[in-house]
Amino acid sequence: MALFKKAILFLVVLFLIKSPFGFAEEVSVEEKVKQLEGRIEVLERKLAEREEKLAEYESKFEHIDTHLLHREEGAPTFEAEGFEIGAGATFVLQGTHNANATEQEDEDATDVTYSADIEIGKEFEKINSKAFIHLEAGQGAGVEDELTVYSNVNRDADDDNNVRVTEVWYEQGLFGDKALLTFGKLDSTAYFDNNEVANDETTQFLGRIFRNSPAIEFPDNTVGIRTAVIPCGWLELGYGVFDADSDWEDFGDNLFNIGQVTFKTNFFGLDGNYRILGWHNDSHHTKWLDAEKIKEENYGFGLSLDQKITDIVTLFGRYGWQDPEVYNPSITATDGSNFSLEHSWSSGFQISGEPWGRENDVLAFAVGQAIPSDDYKKADETRNAKDESHFETYYNIYINDHLSLSPDFQLIFNPFGEDVTDRTQTISIYGLRAQVDF
Repeated sequence: MALFKKAILFLVVLFLIKSPFGFAEEVSVEEKVKQLEGRIEVLERKLAEREEKLAEYESKFEHIDTHLLHREEGAPTFEAEGFEIGAGATFVLQGTHNANATEQEDEDATDVTYSADIEIGKEFEKINSKAFIHLEAGQGAGVEDELTVYSNVNRDADDDNNVRVTEVWYEQGLFGDKALLTFGKLDSTAYFDNNEVANDETTQFLGRIFRNSPAIEFPDNTVGIRTAVIPCGWLELGYGVFDADSDWEDFGDNLFNIGQVTFKTNFFGLDGNYRILGWHNDSHHTKWLDAEKIKEENYGFGLSLDQKITDIVTLFGRYGWQDPEVYNPSITATDGSNFSLEHSWSSGFQISGEPWGRENDVLAFAVGQAIPSDDYKKADETRNAKDESHFETYYNIYINDHLSLSPDFQLIFNPFGEDVTDRTQTISIYGLRAQVDF
């Protein structure tokens, strides 16, 4: 029995020596804990560095997200294996009791348009780049073909029911996060004359004069190259070259060149953007006072700004000027008449619905003028060529993450400079827009 007890005691002592819970191993356990703590610190540091790099990468491509034409901020998207996919549809109902197109017999008109789009983006994080494709289709000219005006009322009207590629491009980040190069089929208005509160016809102003300056001769979506240099957080330099007549033929012969300087401000914690741009279009233009000169060039400059003045109120303004001596024969009114603008300006503001308990709603107002050139009037002394004035207000009602409704009202004073025979009265346009995001 004594021998058995001694054996049991020997086994217990042996277990305590060899066991990881034994006293003999206590020092080594503490060392292992310290080693594990050190490894955790290293892993946490590497994770923080990775999150910082990811934040820098996302910041570099932040403008790409705002550029997507039909993607309202916060709109649902679907991501799969690095792809970001978004889809949306816009429906616009507009009516007027003052249609003034010369062929219009009945002055009343009520029309509907729709547009639908699918956007697919893919970021290549390892090489700091992104690819993007935008498919679009639509139907209906709306009331636009029943109005004779310098600047029309439904920028979303898209009377082409065929699905087509409106944008497809590749963008490469260069020199870290200091420069970007984009090429492909581009929408030049996504990069130039842009504005935070007046640059999206699907959720903001519908009138063309408030979407972009009509005194800038932007080509339709076409082949182009765009570069941006961002030397510091408050400054961005942009330059683009595009096919001026959008026919993809003789690219070097007809070019639209545009450059823009953007100053990003933060006065008293309130963001603002101030843009100065200049452009040149060497496609064929005709001189108003010398019709034999049909190979003239056009040029101009513009300003665009938006500035928060409180957390819920943002102001905006635009101005554009172009050469008053020439006109583009391909730019006509609904009756086929040629015209040209020398100046255009617009201004307004938007208010968040937060004060009345609707923080996702937006109320906005804008006024502007399209001013014809002096040479346009001199070319035909019978023309009145008065300044065409515009007013628009809308209220964007947030229904849910997939639907918003926007009642819209517009007024046009002196339509087409009062040069439509017997159709000089002020035009009023009432409308309702529905934006659906899938």
